[in-house]
Amino acid sequence: MEFITAHAARLYRVALAVVALVAYYNPDLPSALIVGVVAAVLGTGEVVQRLGDDKTPTAPAGQDR
Repeated sequence: MEFITAHAARLYRVALAVVALVAYYNPDLPSALIVGVVAAVLGTGEVVQRLGDDKTPTAPAGQDR
């Protein structure tokens, strides 16, 4: 679990690339399936962004502009 938390953005990018390649090379896939997977990927992207935000330290007082 530490590996996933530490490298969430990298894993997300690899998964997104795999999804794009599968959708490109399999044109017979139903569009509803592709739309569902894209929606799930977008939701996962939100989680990855929040994990990244949690790892970023906040600016000291007076530093935020």
